[in-house]
Amino acid sequence: MSDRTVIQANSVGPILAAAGASGTWDWDIAADRLYIDKHFAELYGISPEATADGLPTGTFFQAIHPEDRARIRIAVAGILAGAELFSKEFRVVTRTGVTLWMHGRGQCHLNADEEPVRFTGLLVDVTERRRAEERLRIAQTAGGVGTFEYVDGFATVSVSEEFCRVLGLHPAIVLPVQTINGVLADGAASLVPEPRDGQVPASLDGEFLITRQDDGSARWIARRGEIIRQGAGYRLIGVIYDVTATKQQEAALRELNDTLESRVEQEVAIRQKAEEALRQAQKMEAVGQLTGGIAHDFNNLLMAIMSSLTLLQKRLPPDAATDRLIDHAMQGAHRGAALTQRMLAFARRQDLSSERLMVPELVAGMVDLVERTLGPAWSLDLAFPDSLPPVLADANQLEMAILNLAVNARDAMPGGGVIRITAAQYNAGDADVGGLAGGSYIALSVIDTGEGMDEDTLARATEPFFTTKGVGKGTGLGLSMIHGLAKQLGGSFTLHSTPGRGTHAMLWLPVAQSAAEMPSPQPVSSEARAASGPLKVLAVDDDGLILMNTAALLEDLGHEVLEASSGEMALEFLRMHADIDVLITDQAMPIMTGTQLADLATALRGDLPIILASGYGDIPPGSQQRIVKLGKPFTQAMLEDALLEALGS
Repeated sequence: MSDRTVIQANSVGPILAAAGASGTWDWDIAADRLYIDKHFAELYGISPEATADGLPTGTFFQAIHPEDRARIRIAVAGILAGAELFSKEFRVVTRTGVTLWMHGRGQCHLNADEEPVRFTGLLVDVTERRRAEERLRIAQTAGGVGTFEYVDGFATVSVSEEFCRVLGLHPAIVLPVQTINGVLADGAASLVPEPRDGQVPASLDGEFLITRQDDGSARWIARRGEIIRQGAGYRLIGVIYDVTATKQQEAALRELNDTLESRVEQEVAIRQKAEEALRQAQKMEAVGQLTGGIAHDFNNLLMAIMSSLTLLQKRLPPDAATDRLIDHAMQGAHRGAALTQRMLAFARRQDLSSERLMVPELVAGMVDLVERTLGPAWSLDLAFPDSLPPVLADANQLEMAILNLAVNARDAMPGGGVIRITAAQYNAGDADVGGLAGGSYIALSVIDTGEGMDEDTLARATEPFFTTKGVGKGTGLGLSMIHGLAKQLGGSFTLHSTPGRGTHAMLWLPVAQSAAEMPSPQPVSSEARAASGPLKVLAVDDDGLILMNTAALLEDLGHEVLEASSGEMALEFLRMHADIDVLITDQAMPIMTGTQLADLATALRGDLPIILASGYGDIPPGSQQRIVKLGKPFTQAMLEDALLEALGS
């Protein structure tokens, strides 16, 4: 290269640097030497003195970032092969380790024979612009906003990366107008409007339904922007963003407004159903109370009939025909007593007869009944471990609970299946069951593989009157009665269920005490009956008919009877007669109940034996240990046994 050429290259450097350049170069293609100014040298970490005679041309690539170097080599090779213009952005790593973005712009100079002889150019630092673009890209990505620019007359559109992402296109910086408008679902409009008969679009604001090109999903896109007029043409600068969620909310709101009236009607209907369910529950509660009251009064009537028949049979002379009539009447009275027990069971006031039961034996004894109830499409699978201890429960009630659970399991498997019944022993601390007191329990399980229940249904399964069965196919009382039975027996009832996999019902029952620890009622021996002498008995009942018949039964047994029609009168008798041997009282009396009277009587006479006569099964807590329970209606023999038990004979 001539001295003039070097001078020109070096003299133009400061001017270009002042214009924003970070360095200039002059590449002598024929001599294969590179001449650079001091700014270029400083950027590349080369001593300015070493540049006077030029540098190897490979120096040009020395500071370019490794990831960009191959791309720039290819571009420079094109220049050396005769291409005229060079314009590339690439990264440069300075000698201090800082990475800068540079825009290299150069030109190839040809000789008279059209052969490339020189490659000159300059570097412009565009780091701040690239950083600003990156910040803008991040902001656009975060906000889901894509930008575009279109100049009238061109077939392509300059776009951002986020623009492509919104439309589901591969990232690009330039896209054909036809490609962009091809994403429209209806084809009725243009996302990038083109001139029609020379008319400039009135506005860029609009919303479009598109089909994303990556997943084929339908999305709503909003377009906003500005139209810049340029003589007869124009330039469009705008943004697009996804408004599908907003569109869906607007549609939902319109639907809500359109269906508001029907929704109100539905809510009213739901409330009416809830109110009806509440009325039904209240009605059933009232029916239960009424039934219990009727059973109590009926028991009193039966009591009068049975006691009168007993005394009448003893006092009439022997006669076969008369005895037969009295026996028939007594059988009818006993039938009535059984009926009242069923009525009390419905009212949940029945007396549970808890006893030691072996669960495997109880279940085995009812297999025929269960199988006939289930039908031929269902079978039982019984599995019980050896040496399972007995439980303390009412046999009849437990059988009803097992049968109820088996029927529920059958209904959950309408196509038939196997119902598994098993049991296992647990300690309260080992079992994840709330509400169990300390001790050992038997968990009786009934398992099906049927439809199962979801969480909402499972949470309400033991609620009274809740049922998933059709109208007329279930009362909604089965599981709630099992739950109540378990609680009454000192256990618990749990349900585990998964939709589509089945239900596992577990009835937790306390293990019975050993036979030696169990207090068992001792039968009254004939010697004890003979040894019991005449007693002075205080009989209390607010029903005069019952009081008279009770007194008659006691007197027939040879006892002296004091009759009181209220608790207050009974207390007066106790204060006046210190020689009263035993108190027998009705429970359901106005003003003062039988247990309240028992408490006050015990305060006067701590050693006084007390018999509580009641048709109900429940006695208030705290009274069971010192009161002998006598169920109504009772016979003379039952009354005599209660007297002997109270006296400890």
